[in-house]
Amino acid sequence: MSENKDELIKAQNELIGVLFEIIKRLQSNNDLDTEYFQIIRKDSHSDEDASRLSEITKEREENAKIVSRLLQQIESN
Repeated sequence: MSENKDELIKAQNELIGVLFEIIKRLQSNNDLDTEYFQIIRKDSHSDEDASRLSEITKEREENAKIVSRLLQQIESN
C-alpha cells in the first residue's frame, strides 16, 4: 500500500510540474501578445519592429507546440 501511495504522490508531482509549465507558456504568450499589439499600434514600424514581430510570432508558435505536447502527455497518462 505504501508503494501505491508513493507512486500516486510521484504522479501528482509530475502532473503539477506539467501544469506549471503549461501555465508558464500560456502566460508567456499573453505577454508576447501584449508586446505584439503595442508594436502593431504604432503609426510607423522600423526594421527593428518588424524583426521583433517575427521573433514574437516564432516564440508564440514554439510555446503553442510545447503546450500541445504537454497536454497530449497528460491525456496519455
